[in-house]
Amino acid sequence: MPYEWVTTLQEAPEKSGAFSQAAPHWGADVPPLAELHAWPNRSLPRKGFATVILMTAGLLLVPLLALLGTPEVWGILPFLMVTVGGLWLAFRTSYASGKLIEQVRFWPDRIEINRFEPRGQRRDWSANPHWVRLSLHDQGGPVEKYLTLKGGGREVELGAFLSPEERERLKTELERVIARLPG
Repeated sequence: MPYEWVTTLQEAPEKSGAFSQAAPHWGADVPPLAELHAWPNRSLPRKGFATVILMTAGLLLVPLLALLGTPEVWGILPFLMVTVGGLWLAFRTSYASGKLIEQVRFWPDRIEINRFEPRGQRRDWSANPHWVRLSLHDQGGPVEKYLTLKGGGREVELGAFLSPEERERLKTELERVIARLPG
């Protein structure tokens, strides 16, 4: 699954016997109560990438064997090289986009989203969880089942690279975490 909960909220036992105390200050040095990391799915590992390139090159050379020793080989060879090069470039571009990571962290007084783009840019968003609205748009978004979080004067998308089913499941999990935040 292209997302995982790094830390999750732990429920207290119903009869713990513990006394209540004042809520701690949730400053920058306090770890989040829950943290989620999401990234684009990579169905082909890097080892498979090398295998696909080698198999493609090998299969494209088969018709070339019949033309060895003839001048026609020089007419076909550049097209075969462009095909293998284009496939290699497409896979490299796909793997570069896989460096995208969305990090969602939860504290009692704020929710933070940090989006790390493949080219090194970072986009940040934060809002008070009490005022945040989580929405799953069936229509009207750039993708099916478009998941957004609205609060702090902005609406941000979450997991546009996930499948519609994964976004539905993520919405349910996020609602559960937000509902369980203290405060």
